[in-house]
Amino acid sequence: MKHLLNWALSALAVWIVARLVPGFHVSGPLAALIAALVIGFVNATLGVFLKIVTFPLVLLTLGLFWLVINAAMIELASAVVPGFHVDTFGAAFLGAIVLALVNMFFRWLAGTGRDRG
Repeated sequence: MKHLLNWALSALAVWIVARLVPGFHVSGPLAALIAALVIGFVNATLGVFLKIVTFPLVLLTLGLFWLVINAAMIELASAVVPGFHVDTFGAAFLGAIVLALVNMFFRWLAGTGRDRG
């Protein structure tokens, strides 16, 4: 049940980002659900690999390069998901920042974040 709630919250976050960030487009709720699923899958597979490979660069930039990787993962997801489109890399970069903040807020609000104990 927790995974379904996280998926729904991620889809809502994608929809909100599409309303806030110019160049970030979602055609409807189904596209937002699929986009959230694909973004999560791409981040869990290819994103983890890229974060490991680019770790020295991440250290050098104090973690800011992870935003570039997240933006690339969003660009990749937009190439795969019909109804989800990102116009430019700049829109994907800004979208990655806003998406992370909105997701963090939703997880805090719903109490579905990681347990720190």
